Amino acid sequence: MLKRLAIAAAEPAAVELAAIEAEWPLIAAELDVLDAEITMLNAEDHGGPSPLDWRRLRRAEARVTRAAADLTTRTDPHRAA
Repeated sequence: MLKRLAIAAAEPAAVELAAIEAEWPLIAAELDVLDAEITMLNAEDHGGPSPLDWRRLRRAEARVTRAAADLTTRTDPHRAA
């Protein structure tokens, strides 16, 4: 049991840090979508989301799509053009 705890508390390996770094654009884009969705929910208390709020959400969703496609082409050599 103590070994399991020691492994869980260990620092991330370089490979794991590299994977996080490679996925960071997608993670950031998903956080932008979450932020836009929270703004939309809060706007409900003030008469509903504005056209700018909707545009912000659409652009954030588009960034997620682009980041996911980019990550896929960078990590899957068979998909590269």
